[in-house]
Parts: sequence; C-alpha cells; structure tokens
Amino acid sequence: MGEYLLVIVSAIFVNNVVFARFLGICPYLGVSKKLDTAIGMGLAVTFVMTLATAITYVLYFGVLVPFKIQFLQTVMYILVIASLVQLVEIVLKKVSKPLYSALGIYLPLITTNCAILGVALLAIQEEYSFVMSVVFSFFSAIGFILAIVIFAGMREKLEDADIPAPFRNVPIAFIGAAILSLAFMGFSGLV
Repeated sequence: MGEYLLVIVSAIFVNNVVFARFLGICPYLGVSKKLDTAIGMGLAVTFVMTLATAITYVLYFGVLVPFKIQFLQTVMYILVIASLVQLVEIVLKKVSKPLYSALGIYLPLITTNCAILGVALLAIQEEYSFVMSVVFSFFSAIGFILAIVIFAGMREKLEDADIPAPFRNVPIAFIGAAILSLAFMGFSGLV
C-alpha cells in the first residue's frame, strides 16, 4: 500500500508531467484559456492516458517481448494512442458538441501529446506491474488535470488584471507557467 501511495503522490505532485517533466505543454498552453475547456481536455487526456498505458503494457509484454521486437515499442504506442484519440473524438462529437468545438484542433493533438506517450513509456521503464502502471498513468493524468485547471483559473483571473501592454497574453502566461513550475518543483526539493 505504501508503494502505491508513493507513486500516487509522486505522479501528481513531485513528478508532475507538466511542471516537473515538461510533457504535454502544447495542450497545457493552448487549451488553458477557459476553465471549462481545460477540464474537458483534462478528462479526455485522463481517459486516453490511462487506457493507452493499460493497452500498451499488455501489448508490450504480450506481443513485443515474446517476439523480441521491442524496437517497435514507440510505433505501437503511437498507433494505440491515435486509435484512442479517434474514439474520444467520435464520442465527444456525439455527446458534447460544445466541448468538441471548444477543444477544436487540440483534441486531435492529444495523439501527439508527449505526456501520454511519456507516461506509457515510463511505466515500462520503471518496471511497474500492470496494476501499478495503470495507477501511475491515472494519477499522472490527475496531475495533468491539476496543472491545466490551476493554470486556466490563473489565466481567467489575469484577463481582468491591469497588466502592462508588453506582458499581456502570451508573455504573462509564460511567466505564470514558470512560477507554477517552480512551485511544483519545490515538492521535489529542487528549489
């Protein structure tokens, strides 16, 4: 139980995919202008990241290792992730047209979200069991949600702030992202 708790806390705070590993920056910056779209993206990433890690784990140890073709690992992972993103896109288009429209181009870009690929690869690299891999991926996704929701909330508040012209929009967003990253790096003792 202690090992699971350690992985959970580490995945959310200490080794947060956005703030400590700097993965998934594109959707983090692109979809974090509004809180509702940030939550929608976070939930889509959680679904894809968790399921992708589970499926790729099974395929890695069920197909790649027995046939000694581990060099195809990245290609196989990307195919699994792309398939899952297509599934999410189809479901969102049918279930929540406004969220589908709000996520726009960033929804298909989940396929290239390096956080999803990175977490799936890390689960194998860290030699986690299947259950631990799923726990690790789910809570890494929770860490992603935490990062994107905090940042979206901050960006919404900054819309009303009196910011000097040269710092408006992208510059203040980067400054805020850097400060959040430093705060999360404090969990690992790097600051």
